[in-house]
Amino acid sequence: MAKDKTVFVCNACGGQTQKWQGQCPHCLDWNTLTEQVIEAKSASTRHASLAGTGALTRLVRVDIAVLPRIATGSSEFDRVLGGGLVPGGVVLLGGDPGIGKSTLLLQALASLAAAHKVLYVSGEESAQQIALRAQRLELGDTDMPLLPETRLETVLATLDTEKPAIAVIDSIQTVYTEQLTSAPGSVAQVRECAQALTRYAKRSGTTLILVGHVTKEGTLAGPRVLEHIVDTVLYFEGDSGSSFRLVRAFKNRFGAVNELGVFAMTEKGLKPVNNPSALFLNRSEREVSGSCVVVATEGTRPLLVEIQALVDTAHTPSARRLTVGLDQNRLAMLLAVLHRHGGIACYDQDVFVNAVGGVRVLEPAADLVIVLCIVSSLRSKVIPHHLAVFGEVGLSGEIRPVQRGQERLKEAIKLGFTEIVLPKANMPKQKIAGVKLHGVAHLNEALDFLRAL
Repeated sequence: MAKDKTVFVCNACGGQTQKWQGQCPHCLDWNTLTEQVIEAKSASTRHASLAGTGALTRLVRVDIAVLPRIATGSSEFDRVLGGGLVPGGVVLLGGDPGIGKSTLLLQALASLAAAHKVLYVSGEESAQQIALRAQRLELGDTDMPLLPETRLETVLATLDTEKPAIAVIDSIQTVYTEQLTSAPGSVAQVRECAQALTRYAKRSGTTLILVGHVTKEGTLAGPRVLEHIVDTVLYFEGDSGSSFRLVRAFKNRFGAVNELGVFAMTEKGLKPVNNPSALFLNRSEREVSGSCVVVATEGTRPLLVEIQALVDTAHTPSARRLTVGLDQNRLAMLLAVLHRHGGIACYDQDVFVNAVGGVRVLEPAADLVIVLCIVSSLRSKVIPHHLAVFGEVGLSGEIRPVQRGQERLKEAIKLGFTEIVLPKANMPKQKIAGVKLHGVAHLNEALDFLRAL
């Protein structure tokens, strides 16, 4: 009997090699190669294109049709998608188990079913289990087609017959095709099924939403090529034990990336939080040192987040540097700038910095508020509640301007902040009544302002 030919496939990039190696030669990741049996594909599958084929044309002669967005009934979900679902688009939604992926999509389909033809394909739950969850969410009266199926050929045949406008595949790791002999969830199966479903979506105009599992590192299971195939990649963030969920866009061909949607988990499902700044500003009544508010942006939305810092004497030879929701490498850089250009040393101090509320603030606009919170905690200097800060700190100590400065100001003023420290280059040309603006051009100016409080 002829021996089956095998190849080693990288779980991170999908690259192939004939022999096992500790490091993938394509993406240089370690311990990501798994053995797979070489599958014989048909010619039609092997040469099929995701975008379809067509004759040579000129860019200026392409007829651009503006497709209307499909509102999902959830304002926060529509925001993350860039305004709603796009006909023919493929969305990949990933997240930890039990964080609310199926709940959010079931609610969205129930809202869309009133005006559009929908289909819910489940490879993990039976129809009875979905009905029980819909009853708990008070969606039992919705006339929604359900298909508990994992075989790709059956799913595609049902899609061809029903021709829905929006379809959900929950999840892509459970779907398999009979053309391959590998197990469902393997690299080959996930890639082949995702490509086949994407080809159908582009050909028919059906909007597909694929649910993806995540690994223990928090990335989508399967090859990274899965993220390149789809049009939009969304991730659920937040602690499953918390009552709030965050959905972030990491890729979006039809909207802004890094857009953030905030939801509250209730007994009746996920409810949109229209004013997330109020959620992240649930501050204590007593003013304490080491706490200040940064005016950050997530996608196109200004967001006010409380930053807390704790500086304490180190009791070990090497001082600790710990961040939650912030970039730890950037904290080390800011401490070096604070020492070199501000004259304040923290080499013998443990420094802990936290973004309150479980949100991640990774943009440089949080630099200035991090520095001020560290100095505030170190010197036991209280920063008043009515003060907000934003600005980027350069390596030479200069305070650099940030994007969307005027929108940040409007959001802070709308939430009642009467004093704002910002880069001098972001100062508005006209004064704003009832608000004190302090433009700073160097780190020392911001530190002098803090000492004068």
